[in-house]
Amino acid sequence: MSSVSQLENANPVIFQRSVERLLTASDEDEEIHDPIDNREIFDLIRSINDPEHPLSLEELNVVEQVRVQVDDVGSTVGVEFTPTIPHCSMATLIGLSIKVKLLRSLPQRFKIDVHITPGTHASEEAVNKQLADKERVAAALENSSLLEVVNQCLSPRGL
Repeated sequence: MSSVSQLENANPVIFQRSVERLLTASDEDEEIHDPIDNREIFDLIRSINDPEHPLSLEELNVVEQVRVQVDDVGSTVGVEFTPTIPHCSMATLIGLSIKVKLLRSLPQRFKIDVHITPGTHASEEAVNKQLADKERVAAALENSSLLEVVNQCLSPRGL
């Protein structure tokens, strides 16, 4: 993705993707109220591309379904993500990509909290502060270069 001359984690551990969720007729019926659950959120974010590797966040174990919390009634979604290394310089970009994907995919009623899994990154407090600040997120998305990288992370592979 990114034109980085030297990768921070040149040989990441690659995890097997989970099976695709089978949709039923009632899942696709717009007349039936179908609450949003953690699997649905995971399905939205699992295929986000890593900014450094030609792999998805799921394949790098950066996102896991067990680290997604949803309260459909309370309209909240929480996602913890785990950078592959403690000094990952792409952590903010990864968190921003997750947040943008959810902002674009979910109804506006949802409050979205994206943060680093506690104890997994050297600068987790600073990254979490940036991701929680609406004004900083909005400013980041006004930066055309940064938005282009986020869009590359969100685009399907091969495009």
